[in-house]
Amino acid sequence: MFWRNKKTPPKDSGAGAPKPVADSEVQAADDTGTRFLTGDAEADRLAVEMLLETIARISQSPDLDSLLDYIVDNSVEFSRAERGFLILVDASGQPKVRVARTRDGRKVESDVRFSTSVVRKVLETQKPVLATVQSDSDALELGRSVFDLKLRAVMCVPLSTRKDREGGTRGVLYVDSKAATREFTQRDLSLFDALSRQIAIKLENENLHLAALEKVQMQQSLELATAIQNSLMVQAPSNVPGIEVHGWFRSAERASGDFYEFAFTRDKRLAVAIGDVSGHGVGPALITSAAQASLRSYLRVMPDPAAALSMVNEDLSLRMDSGMFITLLLLVFGPEGRFVELINAGHHAPLIIRRGEVLQPSKHGLALNFAADIPYQIDERLDLESGDVLLAFTDGLIEAHSATDRAQLFGIERVQQILLDHARRGASAEAISRAIAEEAFKFAGGKHDDDITLVVVRKL
Repeated sequence: MFWRNKKTPPKDSGAGAPKPVADSEVQAADDTGTRFLTGDAEADRLAVEMLLETIARISQSPDLDSLLDYIVDNSVEFSRAERGFLILVDASGQPKVRVARTRDGRKVESDVRFSTSVVRKVLETQKPVLATVQSDSDALELGRSVFDLKLRAVMCVPLSTRKDREGGTRGVLYVDSKAATREFTQRDLSLFDALSRQIAIKLENENLHLAALEKVQMQQSLELATAIQNSLMVQAPSNVPGIEVHGWFRSAERASGDFYEFAFTRDKRLAVAIGDVSGHGVGPALITSAAQASLRSYLRVMPDPAAALSMVNEDLSLRMDSGMFITLLLLVFGPEGRFVELINAGHHAPLIIRRGEVLQPSKHGLALNFAADIPYQIDERLDLESGDVLLAFTDGLIEAHSATDRAQLFGIERVQQILLDHARRGASAEAISRAIAEEAFKFAGGKHDDDITLVVVRKL
C-alpha cells in the first residue's frame, strides 16, 4: 500500500446513519475506499476487526463454499439486512445464486427471488448501488420482484478486482430488507465494496496455478488491510498548547504490528501512545486495531490513564494468543506541556534531549498480555523545559541493518546524535522525525526487515 491521507467519513444524521436516499433514488459509488470509518471508536473497531478477520480467513481457508457462506453471513449481520445473496454470472452470462442466507445464518430454501433489475444494473455499470423504497410506485420502478417481495431497502455491489474492472464482473454481493425503518447507508455500501473485493480475489485465485495462489492472494488481500490500517493512523494534533507533535510510520510488510495513537484524556490532556505487537502481517494488524480502539475509548471515560491501560490489557488478553504480546509506551502531557507522565508497558524507553544532554527514563512495567490482571501505574513524571525534545520509537528503528554489513545496526547512538544536532538548531518535530527516518533508511540502503514507527514531541 501506498501512503495516503485519511478520507473524512460522511457525517451521520441521527442514529448513526447519514442522510437517507430519498424516494426511489438509486445511489452509486465509484470508489468507496475506507469510508466505513466513522470516528466512533467502537463501531470502527468492529468494522475493522470484521474486515481483517475476513482477510485472514480468506488467506487460510481451503474450503471455498464455507468461506462464501461466512462472508455472506457477515454481510447480513453487519448491515442488519434480512437476506443476503452471492450471485455469480455463469458461462452463458446469466446471473445465478451461489449463496442465499437469512439473518439467522440459515440457507434460503424456498423464496430465492431478488431484484434482478438492480443486479443487472450493477453487472452492467460495475458500480455499487443502494436504493430505498418508500412507496409501491417506487418499488415498481425498481422491478416487479421488489414490489412482489415488498422490499424496502436494497443494496448491491459488484465482485470485481482491479484487474477485471476493465473486462467485466464475476457477480454481485446483494442484501435486502422488508423492514420499513431499515435504510442502508453509504457506510454500509463502503463496507460491502470492501467485502466484495475479497470475494472476487478468492474466486479469481481459485483459477490460478497452485504455486502462484498464495502469493497473489495475499498481495491483493493485504492491499485492503493496509488501506484500513493507514486510515487508523491519525494525524498528530497541531493545536496543542505548549508542545509540537509529529508521528512517522513505515511497515515492513503490507500490514504492520506497529502503531501510534494520539488521543485526549477525560480531563482533556494529550495522550501519545506508541506500540509494537510481536510479529507483523494480518494477525498483528488485527491486534493493533483493537488496541488503538480500546485505548481511545478508555482514555476518554476513565480519569486515570494508568487504569485505562490496565483495562486495555485486560481486553486484549481475551483476544490474543498466549505467545503474542504488545509493548506500549503511553505519554500523558500536562497543561501547556509543562510535564509528562510516562506509563511504560515493556517498551523502549523514550529519549529526551535537554540543554545538549540525553536523558532516558528507565522505569517500566510488563508488556501487555503477559497477564490479564496487571495493574499499571505511572512510572515517572518529568517536568518539561522550553526546547526539550522527546522521541518515542519502536525497535525497528535502532535494529535497522547496514546495507553493507548485516551485523551492524543503526543503533541508539546514531539516533541520539541526530536528535542532539537538530535540537540545537531548534528544528521542528516534523523535521526531526523525518531526519531520523531518512538517516535510518540511508543506512539500511532503503530496506528494512521490521516495522519502523516514531513520534517526536517538542516543548515550545
